[in-house]
Amino acid sequence: MTQKSALIVGAGKGISASLARLLTHEGYRVALAARNTDKLADLVAETGAQAYAVDAAEPEAVARLFEQVDTDLGVPELVVFNASARARGPVQDLDPAQVLESLRISAYAGFLVAQAAAVRMRLLGRGSILLTGATASVKGLAGSTPFAMGKFALRGMAQSLARELAPQNIHIAHFVIDGGVASSWSKPGEDGPEDKWLDPDAIAREYLHIHNQHRSAWTWEVELRPWVEKF
Repeated sequence: MTQKSALIVGAGKGISASLARLLTHEGYRVALAARNTDKLADLVAETGAQAYAVDAAEPEAVARLFEQVDTDLGVPELVVFNASARARGPVQDLDPAQVLESLRISAYAGFLVAQAAAVRMRLLGRGSILLTGATASVKGLAGSTPFAMGKFALRGMAQSLARELAPQNIHIAHFVIDGGVASSWSKPGEDGPEDKWLDPDAIAREYLHIHNQHRSAWTWEVELRPWVEKF
């Protein structure tokens, strides 16, 4: 039986690191892609995953990434897009170039990755493309206009692709991560219970659960928030 492979684009220390550990444990060959692969050294050593440098907002770079993964690990049946960028501040102070870069990474890169994955999965006859969103996917906040623009766009793309590709046995799902993730937000000695932040290991298990869903009852969107988060 051919070993399954997975690709995580926008890999780092949080959700994607937990997912890499879980997938490795489940027998997947894992590819990790990021602009800076130096930060992935410890995770690669721990999991045996392979790291690839990529600017996911560049079409040629994404094409090369998928070709390399195809050759090294086989066509991935699970592709996760976890990249994003922020430009913060009042609207009058925002740098248009930074806003454009935020949109390129949060939304346009998501399209490039999903497109490359879908082309391969159509030939494979199956697959899942999972897209990481945020509170900003459904609720724009003051001072975070570019992030909301990018995340709203990514969510709209996910909804369209789910309708287009589900009949071709390709599962598209968007995850609204509505709250701070422990690996990024928690601090030693802070007040309150540890699980007031989203546990990245728990999030990873939900990603894998969605990937493994029977297609008679597919989910296109999942909203995850800690129990203390206000709606």
